[in-house]
Amino acid sequence: MGSRRNFLVATGAVAAAAAIGAGTAAQAASTDGPLFRISLAQWSFFRTLFAGRMTTLDFPVVARREFDIDVVEYVNVFFMDKAEDQAFLAQLKQRCDDNGVRSGLIMCDREGAIGDPDPAARARAVENHHKWVRAAKFLGCHSIRVNAQSTGSIGAQLDYAVDGLRRLSEFGAQHGINVIVENHGGWSSHGKWLSLVIEQVGLPNCGTLPDFGNFRIS
Repeated sequence: MGSRRNFLVATGAVAAAAAIGAGTAAQAASTDGPLFRISLAQWSFFRTLFAGRMTTLDFPVVARREFDIDVVEYVNVFFMDKAEDQAFLAQLKQRCDDNGVRSGLIMCDREGAIGDPDPAARARAVENHHKWVRAAKFLGCHSIRVNAQSTGSIGAQLDYAVDGLRRLSEFGAQHGINVIVENHGGWSSHGKWLSLVIEQVGLPNCGTLPDFGNFRIS
């Protein structure tokens, strides 16, 4: 019951902060443009992409021409072997430029657990994400999205995730790229735990990308 109460207090504070932020944004929007801008995630087309009826190079074109959306979010699993392919990345960037589309972020999966309890495996996972930081920088993204997978006790997982995320965020900072964590199962789906991780990383370019349907309170 205590943990549930603490979680509700924490999420209430977040909601209040969001409301304040929204109010500030609304004032700015009255003179500077719309309150919200919409980006399109590549995962929205996962069936079409896995079936081979769309490619990553098609994605920004479809976003603009079919939906009039000018910011896209990539998913690395759809071009896993292209992170260091400069010709491919240049072509993708050109597709965006030709259609007035900006690259927002790259969602990164299948590169190992950043919170792996084994120090060597954790270091490899962090290093596996380096190429996506560099790709994001080349494409003009502001962030990569990562997961905070781990195993062990709640406290141990927190320590492992903090270590991996801090190291990756330090690398990201060298390239002007943010590292943002999505609540993808395990303890990362507990808002209080994830907020403690981000707080303990303590770097301005490390934050969260919340899936509001994926939080747990028990």
